[in-house]
Amino acid sequence: MRIENVRLRALLAKHGIVVEEPTSSVVSTLSLEEKVALFRGLFQGREDVFARRWFSSTTGKSGYQPVCAREWDSEYCDKKKYKCAECPNREFQSLGYNDIYRHLEGKDPNGRDVVGVYAIFPDNSCRFLCCDFDDKSCERGYQDDVRAYVSVCRDWGVPAYIERSRSGNGAHVWILFDEPIKAQTARRLGNAILTEAMEQEGRMSFKSYDRFFPNQGLMPSGGFGNLVALPLQGRARKDGNSVFVDDDFIPFPDQWEYLQGMRKMTAV
Repeated sequence: MRIENVRLRALLAKHGIVVEEPTSSVVSTLSLEEKVALFRGLFQGREDVFARRWFSSTTGKSGYQPVCAREWDSEYCDKKKYKCAECPNREFQSLGYNDIYRHLEGKDPNGRDVVGVYAIFPDNSCRFLCCDFDDKSCERGYQDDVRAYVSVCRDWGVPAYIERSRSGNGAHVWILFDEPIKAQTARRLGNAILTEAMEQEGRMSFKSYDRFFPNQGLMPSGGFGNLVALPLQGRARKDGNSVFVDDDFIPFPDQWEYLQGMRKMTAV
């Protein structure tokens, strides 16, 4: 009901009808600690290792790399001698409260506080399936593809949530699980939904579909699998990106209220 109420308020706002928020809203009572706990409880990837975005002001290039607890420690870190991936002293840092807080706050102008989580656990399970839709290879836009995919989710009773990507040129559709399930099973679910959506919308090519997170059914040898940037990144939110949206791609007015109403899928 809470998600439906938020969706209806967004539609009213679209047509210039303002609904005053009750002063006793439950969201207003959430402390920072409670918000971080809520967020971490929904978007659960690996926590023993995580990635953070990097950006080079010299080259303009950017990417993600696992966070090392020993980076810039002169006793262990010698970047002139070793690349990070080859360093024998590398020690991965666990994902902590401050990392999530910085991600949500978004103070770095170049996005160097954006957190990326690895979707697949060492036992080849996962706690979410995220479908990535990208505008780059799609002539007519990604939004209709997203709607078709989400429509099948609803028909099948699968809770699914649309997030506009950080760039604003695509979307993630999140399916959250209430307990770890095999990554292979999660991917089979995603592929079945995608296939059904394509069959129902025969005129659509679904060229905007890019990949699933996790992108592998099994943990790759010597790696962590692919990562996905967490939603609600502070700086991107200022531009209306990295936020959850309704079917018309209008951001929900209170993102924390929306998160509180999210349901997880029970694996059977």
